[in-house]
Amino acid sequence: MKILPTEFDGQSIRRVYDEATETWWFSVIDVVQVLTGSTYANRYWSDLKRKLAQEAGSEQAYEKIVRLKLTAPDGKKRETDCANAETLLRLVQSIPSPKAEPIKLWQAKVGYERMQEMADPALSLDRARQTWQQHGRSDKWIQQRMTGQETRNKLTDYWTEHDIKAGSEFTILTNIIHQEWAGVSVAEHKGMKGLTSHNLRDHMSEAELIFTALAELSTRQIAESVNATGMPENKSVAKKGGRIAAHARCQLERQTGRSVVTGANYLPPGAKSKMGSTKAG
Repeated sequence: MKILPTEFDGQSIRRVYDEATETWWFSVIDVVQVLTGSTYANRYWSDLKRKLAQEAGSEQAYEKIVRLKLTAPDGKKRETDCANAETLLRLVQSIPSPKAEPIKLWQAKVGYERMQEMADPALSLDRARQTWQQHGRSDKWIQQRMTGQETRNKLTDYWTEHDIKAGSEFTILTNIIHQEWAGVSVAEHKGMKGLTSHNLRDHMSEAELIFTALAELSTRQIAESVNATGMPENKSVAKKGGRIAAHARCQLERQTGRSVVTGANYLPPGAKSKMGSTKAG
């Protein structure tokens, strides 16, 4: 996945990852602060929002901004205007700042790479594999991560075609599946691993990836067999699919005496302590 840098000139840009839609959301006000250097970034953004709303053709970008709770400097969570990478880059074009040039160059590079990938999809897979290798992941882990992503994509494609809305409804169904197979919610699993804005799947062990894929594969195949449509039917199917993986997980844990669901992560040393596996209960 291509994402924006999360720090400019030593200033961090808050972000949050939506597990269901696999989308990074970035704090707009943080980007405005970095690009303008203004001590009144909130006022600047307020004025810019009014300008965008008045300009022809700008409404679409503005409408894609969402309000999400992010941790403020005082440690409290407050609702903040957030944008995905595509929308954020469009907003950057509206802010006159020499600091925006690196982002615009990045945008051009990513756009060119995307054009290459559309002509040859294999390039996208190759780039993803190279990225994981640079992060020190094993070939076995990389293969399982990519296989799991393909399984995930097939499930979300099914949901989209059967009256499930991307976003909140994807999140609900994803959490049901995860709760059933893992015994903990997505948020609780991330908490075990010491993750905040990170993608949980990027920090799963090989076993966690396998059981996640089994749960999502089972969910899709059951849904297809009964033509599950809409939230009530797909909620029921999500529980059934997750339980299939849960039974397999429990059997493995009884044989090994070790829990599949762990607090281990791939964060850089010093970011968070890397916890080992715990005994199965």
